[in-house]
Amino acid sequence: MKKLFLLGVFAIGFASLSNAQDIAENAIGLRLGDSDGFGTEVSYQRALGGNNRLEVDLGWRNSKNYDGFKLAGIYQWVWNIEGGFNWYAGAGGGLGSYSFDNYNDEKDYNETFAFIAGDVGIEYSFDFPLLLSLDFRPELGFGDFNDDLDFDIALGIRYQF
Repeated sequence: MKKLFLLGVFAIGFASLSNAQDIAENAIGLRLGDSDGFGTEVSYQRALGGNNRLEVDLGWRNSKNYDGFKLAGIYQWVWNIEGGFNWYAGAGGGLGSYSFDNYNDEKDYNETFAFIAGDVGIEYSFDFPLLLSLDFRPELGFGDFNDDLDFDIALGIRYQF
């Protein structure tokens, strides 16, 4: 009985500590990673209440023979580690489209694709409105050419407001 009581006290204490962190209502910035060939993404985070938030990332690329965009939406749960350090995990998905002109074989490649994604990372919120994060995002694509599992590691730099 004593063990059950201690377990209950520990669970209540953990629940109140896990909700004690403050995540910013809004954060906007850049997510610097590979993004499966789309490179740097513009990133926006919106708090949804408690320790939950929505992250939306838009990556695009425009060059002489390659045009494309990729839009991702991730629902995240955030837990405080210590002080300004948090870790988070989430799931979501998105869609994208690209057009590639290959001059070597005189063939054009076009595709619109969808994907599902997971996300896990660590972040630090400074005393001033800066948020730095490092995350790992596996993505499973559904399309003709983009039909595999890709891994993306990125550094996030965001302004909190």
